[in-house]
Amino acid sequence: MKAPSLLSFLSIALIAGCSTTPEQPIAGSTPVVETTRVNDFPTRDRVEYVLNCVAQKGGLSYINQYACGCKIDKIAEKMTFNEYESAKTFSYLKGTPGESGGVFRDPKQSKDLRAQLKEAEAYAEKSCFVK
Repeated sequence: MKAPSLLSFLSIALIAGCSTTPEQPIAGSTPVVETTRVNDFPTRDRVEYVLNCVAQKGGLSYINQYACGCKIDKIAEKMTFNEYESAKTFSYLKGTPGESGGVFRDPKQSKDLRAQLKEAEAYAEKSCFVK
C-alpha cells in the first residue's frame, strides 16, 4: 500500500478546514464588528486599471503587472468603488474649459473625492513600490 503524499494530506486538510461551520458567538458576549471595506471593485474595472497602469509604466513585465495589481488593491482599501468612479469622473472632466467645466471642478464633493483619490493613489504607490 502506497503512503499518502504530502500534497494529498494538505489537500484533505484544506478541504476539511474549509468545511467547518463558522464559530458561533458566545451568549452575552459583545460581537466583533469588522471595519474593513467591502471589496466592491468589479473585476473588469480592476483589469482595466492594471492594463492602463502597465502601459503608463513602460509595458508588460512581471514587476509592472504585480505593482499595478497591488496598486488597485490598495486604492480599493481606501475607497469604495462608487467613490473611486466618481473621483475618476470628476478628475477627467475638471479639465473641461469654461463654465461647463465648473460643475465638475468647483463643487465640494468634487474637490473632496479628488483629494481622497490622490491620497489613496499616494498610499498605493508607497505600499506597492511603484516606480
